[in-house]
Amino acid sequence: MEPQPAVLPTEERVREALRTVDDPEVGMNIIDLGLVYRIDITPELVRVELTMTTPACPMGDLITENAHRAVRAALPEGVAVEVALVWEPPWTPDMMSESARQTFGWPG
Repeated sequence: MEPQPAVLPTEERVREALRTVDDPEVGMNIIDLGLVYRIDITPELVRVELTMTTPACPMGDLITENAHRAVRAALPEGVAVEVALVWEPPWTPDMMSESARQTFGWPG
């Protein structure tokens, strides 16, 4: 028997995996914080582009590693994961979800 092709994860499944990754400085997940800019899915690779609230964020490496681990756990064997830290466009509070802005007391 030939092996069955792996079922590609959906963007929503990758987003749900990334919801388990918190920015430890603020205690909120990177999806609601608006740190995930792009998710590309192919049969061989899932690539995530994310940013930090500031280039000086000391948690960048930790968050990137945790994002990689979370996405890897949500994928079938044989699909590679790449998490790229990007700085364009610069992050602003407008990128946060409505509930995240409310949590911080910022106007929607």
